[in-house]
Amino acid sequence: MANKTKITVHPSFTIGEISPRLFSTFLEPIGTIVNGTMFNPKHPTADEQGFRTDFINALKETNMPACRLPGGNFVSAWNWKDSIGPKAERKVRLDPAWHQIITNEVGHDEYLQWAEKVGTEPLYTINLGTGDIRDAMDIVEYTNHEGGTWWSDLRRKNGHEKPYGVKTWYLGNEMDGPWQLGSWDKDPRGYGVKCNEVSKAMKWIDESIETAVCGSSAPFMEHFPDWDETVLDQCYDTVDYLSIHHYHSAPPGETLAMLGGAAYYEDFINTEVAMCDLVASKHRSPKKVMLSFDEYGAMVRPNSPLNPGYGRYNMARSHYRFDPNRKYVKHDPDRMEDRVFPGSEMIHMLSMVSIQLALLRHADRVKIGCMTGGLAALCASNHDHVWKSASHYALTQLMQYARGISMQTDVSGDTFDIPGYAIDDTSQYTGKEGLTYIDAATAWDQENNRVTIFAVNRHEDNEYPLEIDMRGFEGYVFEQHTELYSTDPDARNSYENPDRLKPGVRSGAEWKDGVLNTHVAPLSFNVITFVQNSTCSAIDSTL
Repeated sequence: MANKTKITVHPSFTIGEISPRLFSTFLEPIGTIVNGTMFNPKHPTADEQGFRTDFINALKETNMPACRLPGGNFVSAWNWKDSIGPKAERKVRLDPAWHQIITNEVGHDEYLQWAEKVGTEPLYTINLGTGDIRDAMDIVEYTNHEGGTWWSDLRRKNGHEKPYGVKTWYLGNEMDGPWQLGSWDKDPRGYGVKCNEVSKAMKWIDESIETAVCGSSAPFMEHFPDWDETVLDQCYDTVDYLSIHHYHSAPPGETLAMLGGAAYYEDFINTEVAMCDLVASKHRSPKKVMLSFDEYGAMVRPNSPLNPGYGRYNMARSHYRFDPNRKYVKHDPDRMEDRVFPGSEMIHMLSMVSIQLALLRHADRVKIGCMTGGLAALCASNHDHVWKSASHYALTQLMQYARGISMQTDVSGDTFDIPGYAIDDTSQYTGKEGLTYIDAATAWDQENNRVTIFAVNRHEDNEYPLEIDMRGFEGYVFEQHTELYSTDPDARNSYENPDRLKPGVRSGAEWKDGVLNTHVAPLSFNVITFVQNSTCSAIDSTL
């Protein structure tokens, strides 16, 4: 019999304001996500630009707040100027990051116009690998200047009369990574100096914009966090965000290691926040640089043989594996293969939600979160159709209810440990002790008089009694408890069966004197809402 878990939330203990952009997505032209899912002129739903309107409309319904584009490692070899103007005159280039042939049929304007059609904010990544300060100035002028100059008038000639008004610009992608073309991993000071100059120049073209400088690509980088500190020390006064990435891995069958990955994200965030504030103190600056966690994910990966005796692991050596048989691929959007996420759809959904709850618990400093695979999470697809996966429901519930103020959420109950493990020489995880099976975060939406508690039960077998103490929120009453749960660990949604995994209302909750008693199923995502009494007729009862 599982012991009761107790959650306590009180209005006096806040974390910070939740940015709507915390639950955003990431788009990079890898494989068929662009040429096939986003763009297919032969698809029955294709519009005049070749965009699949079934994909657009499905995303539009979610109110996706923002999408970081067009990459990713891709941008460090991409010249945006090759991708504008008449399509017949655009340059076909090689993409050495992913060994693709890039036709540029989907180019700078198309990415931004697609975002307009979806109704989402584009977060734009520029090339600071092979690109320079002149390119950075030109792209802002082309994109955001009203008119009357060569670049802005060229945009108008190319069919977009009004400026796009892109607000947020990323100064390169993963520039600390030796796998990046034009990497700065051996020269953080040089990258920081360049970002200082590029950010100034871009803001002099458009003073309304904000910029994000690259931090570490993962907490496993051998130069973390020294590299980040050196970079930020050079450009602290001219940038607004530190961009960080991480992909958590766990061995097959290690569900708790997978779902406990949020703890490693929190370690990463805490280190980066401390580093940012250290640099702020060195600059005697009242400004706080915020974090943009604009690539994140979780995946099952088998353990690989380790290579002891090499001393400190060399990240560069692990990526420079030249294969003379590897060929460049041109992706035909009309020959898109079905993309099915391997493994359990429920476990993947829960692992991503746990990461998102970690971001929510740090909403005072993490202001942007872009889920890698977020577009597929919101809208699963194949060559012909789109449908809703389990992740669609979880992410849209976070978009809908995680608003207002992030609250401190005290959780007491049964705990588990994660023994230390190593996936490979790079991804080595220290052990974790005392993680609660119930992982939770809370949002207080004062505008709509609603408090929402998000809870993941990470236990594979136990249903937990759950007590939620809401007595501090005088006048609030229990509204509803929904759960996303399946008795079949292999269940997944499809076009033919789109409703196999979706939230349902959990009954049997008892609400009395500001305390809710309910249950949470094993391996489930739970959304529990409370509203002010004036907006709900609920009374003390069994619901």
